[in-house]
Amino acid sequence: MPTVEVDPDELRELTGHGDRSDEDLREDLFALGIEYEGETDDGAFELEFAPDRLDRLSVEGIARSLRYQYGDDRGVYMPAVNDPEWTIHVDGDVPADRPYVTGAVVRGLDLDEDSLESLIQLQEKLHATMGRERVKGAIGIHDLTMLKGAAATTEEPTEAELDDARVETAASGGKSIRYTGIGKVDDRFVPLDSDKEMTPVEVLNQTETGRKYAPFVSAYDRMPAIYDDVGLFSFPPVINGKRTEVSADSRDLFIEMTGTDQWTIDHMLTIVCYALDARGGRVEEVEVTYADDAVGEDASATLVRPDLTTRTKTAAHADIESMLGIDLDGEEVVDLAERAGLNATRADADGTSVASADTGDDGLAYEVEIPPYRVDVLHPVDVVDDIGRAFGFNDLGPRYPDVSTVGGRHERSRLERATRETLVGLGFQDLLNFHLIGRTENFNRLNVDPGTDVLGGGEPAAIKEPYSEAFEVVRTWALPSLLRVLENNTHRSYPQDLSEVGFVAERDDDVETKVAERRSVAAVLARNDASYEDAKARLRAVCRTFDADLETPPTDHPSFIDGRTAEVVIDGESAGVIGELHPEVLVEHDLELPVAALEFDLDALR
Repeated sequence: MPTVEVDPDELRELTGHGDRSDEDLREDLFALGIEYEGETDDGAFELEFAPDRLDRLSVEGIARSLRYQYGDDRGVYMPAVNDPEWTIHVDGDVPADRPYVTGAVVRGLDLDEDSLESLIQLQEKLHATMGRERVKGAIGIHDLTMLKGAAATTEEPTEAELDDARVETAASGGKSIRYTGIGKVDDRFVPLDSDKEMTPVEVLNQTETGRKYAPFVSAYDRMPAIYDDVGLFSFPPVINGKRTEVSADSRDLFIEMTGTDQWTIDHMLTIVCYALDARGGRVEEVEVTYADDAVGEDASATLVRPDLTTRTKTAAHADIESMLGIDLDGEEVVDLAERAGLNATRADADGTSVASADTGDDGLAYEVEIPPYRVDVLHPVDVVDDIGRAFGFNDLGPRYPDVSTVGGRHERSRLERATRETLVGLGFQDLLNFHLIGRTENFNRLNVDPGTDVLGGGEPAAIKEPYSEAFEVVRTWALPSLLRVLENNTHRSYPQDLSEVGFVAERDDDVETKVAERRSVAAVLARNDASYEDAKARLRAVCRTFDADLETPPTDHPSFIDGRTAEVVIDGESAGVIGELHPEVLVEHDLELPVAALEFDLDALR
């Protein structure tokens, strides 16, 4: 889950509620679904929230949500936008793996160190989430005053090309830059945090940032590059040039974003523009022109960005009342939608507009306008969720369902509960981790290759368009999740004995859904004397509780130490593995104590 650091004083200033105490703010944030995780040494709130609300990755976005909650703002807010003065030209040499670009200008900002730090945090959080660590989208923010004139090229332009550029720039009434591709040693510039000129390949080999992002571009035949009239000033997605570095003294900014998907970078840009608008900036459009051979046939040759168009969803009145379990009239629904930052227009189910004075609700629906920064609203259910949050989920009264049956626990649920209670009785702390995980976390960091015949090595069920590399696949085993918890808790006292009974899955063409699902039991013992014998003693106690026979013949597993690893065989069936984790796995997770671990299939205890 994304975590953002927010200064409570800055939050009070941006909301206009300077009298709110820290405790009041925490309660207000919780009502929005934003959880308070603690404070930094500087007194900033550490806030965790659902990764789909990317508009809240900054203090400006959180403050906007609070103003709606307080009733200070209503409906869809659209920032004022000036006509374009700048153009981004995308030529045919742009790398085929990174063909898209977008941009905007923001003028009249009054930045200080706090607002600049907030902007940098928003940039990095968008990189980590929607931008997939800069692979799908990367943000470059530049001091506009340092950009000059029309775009330059790496090759000597012909007189005809210069004339065309002059005509095009004059026709637009402004200035232009160029997104292109260059050879790895074709040009030089001074990157951020450096004082010497470097070629792109030198940046990748000699700078810390370059080495970090080299895998994204090193295989390209030509390097992504952005030029103005002075020369190269941006090497996306790796690093910006020092010439256009933004400081607290910057007043006008040029924002450019490159990526593999136009929709993604356009929405990342929208979120940044809304944040800067909240700081008093004036957004100015930028024209993006693609050469005929720069992108695919389906792409538009000319775009005007940022794209601040709104979307609409239709929500039926009956569905709103049914999902929330409350009775509302039409005026109340419209009011709640506006308090959630949406616009709602009442209409019949066939879309015919209804006068606001008409309170009859039979067949009533709402055309709901969604602001451009809300990338999370994908279905009318999302609209209902916003309306319910504006009403206040804590104000919803419980009621008995209209059914005549009596509920009870499923057999599998009873088994899970009994297993958890047994593990807790043996001294383990029970955990519940996310089912989604990154490929590297699930496989590489535990020395497991996907598709191999070992526990955890099954082919994973993958998310087609994940928001983040941290949530790419459904985990194939639970042990990586427990190790991640140990890694995040190295500052806590030991011993740390953790367990989980959780969901895992892997691809299987023999089942109808093509994905085999199961429940797995996993446990780790992190202590200075952790051993195979300690783990086996606890496993034997679990099996004895369920009257199951246990055998542990020696086996091999890449995550465990050879000679200190055994197969878990319960009632004659192979069910899992147990042993001492390999030192390479411990080092990978920054663990300085030995760890004994086990994992087996829950169904083996039936």
